[in-house]
Amino acid sequence: MAMRRQSRTWVLFIALLAGAIVGSVIGEVLSDVAPILSRGFSIGLQPPFHLDLNVVSLTFGFNIRLNLAGAILVLLLVLMLGR
Repeated sequence: MAMRRQSRTWVLFIALLAGAIVGSVIGEVLSDVAPILSRGFSIGLQPPFHLDLNVVSLTFGFNIRLNLAGAILVLLLVLMLGR
């Protein structure tokens, strides 16, 4: 039972990630026809975190950009997979 729940979590995570990517691409492609679909927001570390230890230099950063089309597709996937 626990294994099935864990695999369902991974399927949901991958589906949401793929939905965000595909939705963002669709929003960018259709931005000439419907400019509202390309409107979005960005969350992340800007500028990236940088740690210099003279021997090793580490840089950590991430940025998530999601437009309206991506958000709509993610919401549809949540509704479909939530059952």
